[in-house]
Amino acid sequence: MATQPTTERVRDPRRGERRVVSNILRGSIGNLIEWYDWYAYTAFSVYFAATFFPSGDQTAQLLNTAAVFAVGFLMRPIGGWLLGRYADRRGRRAALTLSVTLMAAGSLIVALTPSYGSIGVAAPVLLVTARLLQGLSVGGEYSTSATYMSEVASPGRRGYYSSFQYVTLIAGQLTALGLQIILQQVLTSAQMEAWGWRIAFVAGAAGALVVLWLRRGMDESESYERAAAGAGDGPARGSVRLLLNYPRQCLVVVGLTMGGTLFFYTYTTYLQKFMVNTSGIAKPTAAWINFFALIVFVVLQPVMGLLSDRLGRRPMLIAFGVLGTAVTVPSLTLLSHTDDPVYAFLLMVVPLAVSSLYTSISAVVKAELFPVSIRALGVGLPYALTVALFGGTAEYVALWFKNAGHESWYFSYVTACVLVSLLVYIRMRETSDGSPLETESRDPR
Repeated sequence: MATQPTTERVRDPRRGERRVVSNILRGSIGNLIEWYDWYAYTAFSVYFAATFFPSGDQTAQLLNTAAVFAVGFLMRPIGGWLLGRYADRRGRRAALTLSVTLMAAGSLIVALTPSYGSIGVAAPVLLVTARLLQGLSVGGEYSTSATYMSEVASPGRRGYYSSFQYVTLIAGQLTALGLQIILQQVLTSAQMEAWGWRIAFVAGAAGALVVLWLRRGMDESESYERAAAGAGDGPARGSVRLLLNYPRQCLVVVGLTMGGTLFFYTYTTYLQKFMVNTSGIAKPTAAWINFFALIVFVVLQPVMGLLSDRLGRRPMLIAFGVLGTAVTVPSLTLLSHTDDPVYAFLLMVVPLAVSSLYTSISAVVKAELFPVSIRALGVGLPYALTVALFGGTAEYVALWFKNAGHESWYFSYVTACVLVSLLVYIRMRETSDGSPLETESRDPR
């Protein structure tokens, strides 16, 4: 049954703004836990790699965990399709609730799976199963969360409010790193490798259950309510057939995401392994470097989002493309030859500052391309396909080049992908001008 618009939400501007903040907070906390569960795998893989795979050298074991990480990404397009379609047909709130349930199940499986030494090949099979569930979840989480935050945000401040998707995305990674640092202080390396890493996944499953309760109290977005009230539950809403009517928008999502996502995953999820495995920095020190660099990264998100509301989205993306193309090879080359923590921190935080030009507005730019009837699927499917191909394989490709003795080739690969995205940024229109989001936000009364 179609829901009726809650018109009283728009009558009092002050009350409306309070509701915006409340809904953004509820959505953001859920987003944080979702991404904490996703990134806990990366943060703790240096400890559990030997648990799930046969003994071997460190690079080989990390290569196996990176392959499972990539497999999880392969489920993200399916999640973007299934949950994006569900969000366009049944509502953003329902899809967000379903996504966090899937994430809780995946984390619990990882936490409880015995070691390879105990159950043999069943251990990596269960690990892959858990990552498939989490990939399905996070594929739907990104598209629905990006859609929801963009739709409930106040007109003229969509860049600012939508930036909190990446604030909480990165905060999820920070939470995983923070727990890792705490456990490193109270447990020995042997204890961390034996059982300490399991604490992270138990905590993630518990946090997801709390979020499940929180999300049930969120408002549905008014854009969706109006569309549902006017169109009913027709089969066209949220269908791939309808999405095919927007080929240019889908190609824009692919092009603007390719370089941005590869750059992001290189300097967030992969860089900690790079510091340990290439630079020779101790695991606890690498965790601290990542932690403080990501704090800077989090602070920059709303600043850049607010700036995009003033300057526009396109100039921000072009700036990212130019600077990202220029900084990648020098920063990674210098980092590969230093074990100084302060220098390593600077070589991480400068590219992350560049990345914030893209990440802060990534969600709203995609949402501004599509009408409400196809927005969640339009944001989710082409984005998830691109992330699976470029973001999800980042660690595996980097480690493969290292294993082959040509690690520096990966630096050029990242640069080339950012350059391709730069060409897209130059040719694309300003998405905040004439966006369907702005038309939908006007009260038809």
